[in-house]
Amino acid sequence: MDGMTLYFEHLKSLLDKVLQTQREAIEDAAYSFVSTMMQGGRLFAFGSSHAGMITQELFYRTGGLAVVNPIFAPGLSPEVSPVTLSSQMERLPEYGRILAQKSGMKTGDTLLIHSVSGRNTVALDMALEAKEMGVTTIALTSLTYSMEVTSRHPSGKRLFEVCDLVIDNCGCYGDASIALPGFTEHVAPTSTICGAAIVNALSVRVLELCILQGIQPPFLVSANTDRGDAYNQEIFNNYREQILYKS
Repeated sequence: MDGMTLYFEHLKSLLDKVLQTQREAIEDAAYSFVSTMMQGGRLFAFGSSHAGMITQELFYRTGGLAVVNPIFAPGLSPEVSPVTLSSQMERLPEYGRILAQKSGMKTGDTLLIHSVSGRNTVALDMALEAKEMGVTTIALTSLTYSMEVTSRHPSGKRLFEVCDLVIDNCGCYGDASIALPGFTEHVAPTSTICGAAIVNALSVRVLELCILQGIQPPFLVSANTDRGDAYNQEIFNNYREQILYKS
């Protein structure tokens, strides 16, 4: 089997594993999202470096939740130059606490943090600060990876050890998943694909729960359809107190 086929087959099996093992965790996260929304709370998402791509997937997205507020921060994106600065910044003590304090989060809100290794200081500080603020915290991480590394946080804890809910992306140690003859290292990460599938499945379940509760689902349609702008503006108007990124 060639490497391309091997990778696709691995992704299929991994997504099946996520569905089989993480259904309850995703369900719990969906209930947390809906409960927060119904009580007038806000939803937030955060990830640093490539983990931040899942935050981008969650907000202002066609077919996605309109009420997820992203937490972006200087130095934590692959767009920073030199890019190695992002690795240093995510290890910076107290930065995550500052970001949480300035995010607009308050008691009763819910925060999803994506960190594949779950070991870096910025994610831990943000989670701990959020919990102190009375915010429900959800970790999206790789338990296999995280359990095999030491924490970089002064507490010695990893993200899955401090959050209220944990969703495992079922990835491997180091994230890169494929070994090929003639090369000693593994290639082809899985966390972005599995992470995106998880948060979109979470959004689908939130939609179902909104319908069951008889509330208007706060979802967006494509701005490139003829009705997109008008439809989305109605959602923005109806949920304006819970949407921070458009103000």
